[in-house]
Amino acid sequence: MVTTILVSALLVIIVLPIVIFFGYMYSLSKKAKHSILRSHPFLGWIRYLLEKLGPEFRQYWFDSDTEGKPFSRADFVGLVYAAKYRTDLISFGGRRDYEKPGFYISNAMFPKLTSELRVDNDELVQGKKYVITDEGLFTRQEKFVEESVKRWLLHDDDAIVVGPNRRQPWRIKGMFGASATSFGAVGEHYIQSTGSGANMAGGSWINTGEGGVADVHLATGVDVVSQIGPGMFGFRDDTGKFSIEEFKRKAEIPNIKAFELKFHQGAKIRGGHLEGSKVTERVAAARLVPVGKTVNSPNRFEFLTNADEAIRFVGSLQEAGGKPVGIKIVVGDPKRLEPLFEAMRTQDTYPDFITVDGSEGGSGATFKAMADGMGLPLYAALVILDDTARKFGVRDRIRIFASGKLITPDKVAIALALGADCVNSARGFMMANGCIMAMQCHTGKCPTGITTTDSKYQVALAPEEKQWRVMNYILQLREGLFSLAAACGLESPRGFRREHVVFTTESGQTTRIVDLFPYPEAK
Repeated sequence: MVTTILVSALLVIIVLPIVIFFGYMYSLSKKAKHSILRSHPFLGWIRYLLEKLGPEFRQYWFDSDTEGKPFSRADFVGLVYAAKYRTDLISFGGRRDYEKPGFYISNAMFPKLTSELRVDNDELVQGKKYVITDEGLFTRQEKFVEESVKRWLLHDDDAIVVGPNRRQPWRIKGMFGASATSFGAVGEHYIQSTGSGANMAGGSWINTGEGGVADVHLATGVDVVSQIGPGMFGFRDDTGKFSIEEFKRKAEIPNIKAFELKFHQGAKIRGGHLEGSKVTERVAAARLVPVGKTVNSPNRFEFLTNADEAIRFVGSLQEAGGKPVGIKIVVGDPKRLEPLFEAMRTQDTYPDFITVDGSEGGSGATFKAMADGMGLPLYAALVILDDTARKFGVRDRIRIFASGKLITPDKVAIALALGADCVNSARGFMMANGCIMAMQCHTGKCPTGITTTDSKYQVALAPEEKQWRVMNYILQLREGLFSLAAACGLESPRGFRREHVVFTTESGQTTRIVDLFPYPEAK
């Protein structure tokens, strides 16, 4: 009797739920619009499950260390180690496929010693990093340690001055900062940790993106580049038109060092998009838009229809604010750039900087049609922009910022050699904050608390801990840049030029970039 009762209970507990589950799935399959589910209800649901799990399996199990996109596992792990442990040491050699064509940095026969570098390491600052104390098969024991660290800043003589003719020029000693990430696309915890980490590193900056200036941007004390997009979020009046009064008010804020007009962005030339679920009260206050309403920005400033109008607008902002004003563009081809430089020369008005974004640039939410095929990749675009500025004889009037998958010292060094003065990175700073490339940026449900304004998800990101990772990432990248400069026989990364980079083809033919793309003479 007891046995019968136990068997019956087990059947009810184990078998009945399984029967109910499969019965429910079968009934759903009859209502489904998917053809596979209609004809193969159970296999169809298994296929759907495997399809959902596929990206995670590929990322962690099946892709090789150098295959993953947009960033490989090797790049990701290297960045994490730089941010957590402040080291870039590896064992047993690089994982690059050296048979594929690509850019390489040309080392000198007689490199510089560390003592010969022109670097500002006079002031040591407090830093924190993790140290691994024990690593087992399934666990890793770590401790958080404090130490005094070098900041690897440019020497005063090499400092980059943006807008030297403005009433308040911007002086940069770090060369590497956080690219445009709008409040709303990212949450306040991310802004707080990134701003604080960049501020502790010194010489760095954060770009607000087109979402306007939020209190959290300013609270960190870091240098801020305030971006103005075609939606004019944070710089608009009640009718949605540009407000010069709002611009002047922002220009009076001390740690807003420069303004950037976003003409294009690599991943979304079509215009920005922010889901209404991300537009909280704080986001709405920064953007000057209604709470909870989906926000789309146009792909062009409505009142700027040609190069002459654009340059005239840049000049009016330079005069009104007294601070550097630059523009952000994507390069399509050399001919499309020339009218812009003609307008500069005709009006004798020049953007204080131009940010060139490669087509490989990322975004929290964009359209696939734009992300994969529109605009030129960064390295090609850099050479074109640098060449065009030189042809028009105005290269010394403009600073060039580069953006597009530049997360490691070698890629940054190549960008500097191809024409950049400074480098922006968005996804590098996201990964330093704990991003695992879950590809959930557009959903507002980022598992690491970065690309979300939902407090339930934001709690995953602890700014008081992640700020040290951001600081470590910046310092490690700068140290790597100086090491590469020394290997090239240079005293500073400011010395990188085209002759320090070579391109190797699949057949092994090697050409110096300066021979492939000689510096042009001014017209």
